[in-house]
Amino acid sequence: MRRSLLCLASFFAALGCKGDAPQVRAKIAHQPSDVPKAAGTVGETTQYTIRFDDAKHHYIHVRAVYPAPANADVELSMAVWTPGSYLVREYARNVEDLRAASADGSPLALTKSRKNRWSVHTGSNPGLVLEYKVYCNELSVRTNLVDADVAVINGAPTFIRLVEPTPRAAIVEMVLPEDWKDTVSGLDLEVAGKANRFIAKNYDELVDSPLMAGRELIDQVFEIDGVEHHVSHLGDTSQWDTEEVLADVEQLARAEVHFWQVIPYQHYHFMNLVLGGGGGLEHLDSTLMMAGPFRTRTRSGYRGWLGLVAHEFFHTWNVKRLRPASLGPFDYENENHTRSLWIAEGITSYYDDLLMRRAGLLDETQYLEKLSGQIRSLQTTPGRLVQPLGMASYDAWIKHYRSDENSPNTSISYYTKGAVVAFLLDVEIRVASGGAKSLDDVMRLMFERYSGDVGYTPEQFRSTASEVAGADLSDFFARAIDQTGELDYLPATEYFGLSLKDKAAPKDDDEQEDGDVDDPVAHLGLQMSGSVVSRVLRETPAYEAGFNAGDEVIAVAGYRLKGDFRAFMSQFRPEETVAVTIARRGRLRELKATTGHAPEELWELAVDPERSQLQQARYEQWIREYENL
Repeated sequence: MRRSLLCLASFFAALGCKGDAPQVRAKIAHQPSDVPKAAGTVGETTQYTIRFDDAKHHYIHVRAVYPAPANADVELSMAVWTPGSYLVREYARNVEDLRAASADGSPLALTKSRKNRWSVHTGSNPGLVLEYKVYCNELSVRTNLVDADVAVINGAPTFIRLVEPTPRAAIVEMVLPEDWKDTVSGLDLEVAGKANRFIAKNYDELVDSPLMAGRELIDQVFEIDGVEHHVSHLGDTSQWDTEEVLADVEQLARAEVHFWQVIPYQHYHFMNLVLGGGGGLEHLDSTLMMAGPFRTRTRSGYRGWLGLVAHEFFHTWNVKRLRPASLGPFDYENENHTRSLWIAEGITSYYDDLLMRRAGLLDETQYLEKLSGQIRSLQTTPGRLVQPLGMASYDAWIKHYRSDENSPNTSISYYTKGAVVAFLLDVEIRVASGGAKSLDDVMRLMFERYSGDVGYTPEQFRSTASEVAGADLSDFFARAIDQTGELDYLPATEYFGLSLKDKAAPKDDDEQEDGDVDDPVAHLGLQMSGSVVSRVLRETPAYEAGFNAGDEVIAVAGYRLKGDFRAFMSQFRPEETVAVTIARRGRLRELKATTGHAPEELWELAVDPERSQLQQARYEQWIREYENL
């Protein structure tokens, strides 16, 4: 039976310890009321009105009214990127038919001063009106999509703001087609109970609060300690069991609130676009996610979607409120570099699956498979020996979001390696503290100290982790974050009583002579898209033979390629030299490659059947389900 979070037992700090129940500290700054929550009167706010008269052609019409002074030169600006997605996307490219006028409707001359800025001299009366259209036809969580049936509006690619030193509140009104459902957003309604008109305290909140509306929109609600959580689906949910989804999302949300022991919002919105694609983006009081209409038809697909929910909701604390200092205040016109994305994204990627397990939505085997997959992905990426984890974070703007066919050879994902490092760091803290503390305690202490406007530095995170562990972890951070050497998994496997298959086990003589055992298959190491090479990884026969991405495989050993390349290569054996005919930029040539052995499924975590009772107890303390959520 579920009980109030005010009565939840605290995390057991040491094995078998049952502490007093801590109170969940609900940091609810305000409740909706008839009074606008942002400072100032309506006349002092920027007011945006969005219309959908030409939605069938993917256009929205935006009317912006600014409280600009009379007879003044003012500058207008549009963001070039959106927080959480670290790439300059040039949103101004979708703006057209931009016109300015004074408050009385007199036209004003508008001059483009930069790629994303415009200058205008206001009229004799205070106030400035801007009207423009935005083309919205990109299905992603960081852009806009509008058609005759749906609207997904993000702040950065939509709202042109007045450049001024003082933060200003904004009102957004959505004027919807008659047969559309009311708008869903993490923004507060300007007046409680009156739909489609929202208020943002400042531009940061405006950019950080997507809006969605349309004909097929379902909005469901559950509560945690009186705080509403909405699960909203836009699109075709005929293949989704929305009641099961609601129950599972609630269970997951309760587990994450239990983890953090604080509710830092007054309402939250899980906004799910059932329109195709995938991925999600975190926001202060909401998340915007994408999925296809058949995503929940398989259990693995559904678990994957719930993992996305777990990841984005964890960001409500880790990133949106507990953030690297270098990510704020945001500069929306330039890159904002940080070496701490491995904390923001990597640690979140560690906890999303772990909290799925603690919420009872993954069993032990499924969780270990997930963690094994992250380790395997890291250990089979050559770039792990080239790019340090801290630099992978810093270079996100030019590498992670601009990957190419050579990226696995030269770089590493701060999501993947960050998650694996978080796992190893968790164990380091448990070992150093004698099982009394964990990474859980580090994250909660970091939130208590650094959440809010200031943020934290990499040094502050490292010192906090050492403080919680009761030991200096500098050497661990230097090896795992600043250098490119191989990670050491032995402390973790020994602590929890796990086995990690990190190399192929030799076959015994009987197995070698068994006539029923399949012959080994030849391996070149090419990643293919049909008959075209998409990637060539280092340390593979194909790399040594000189294959290039973009090569089209025409024939092998003089025989024309038909069907799947891997099936074709299964006819060959390791250590054979084969001639491969390719077409490169239209010209035929022949490459000779000596095949290798196909890699086995290595880097697999499993419970050691001979582990001790102490190892078993440590393991259960780490992976066991929360009770009474």
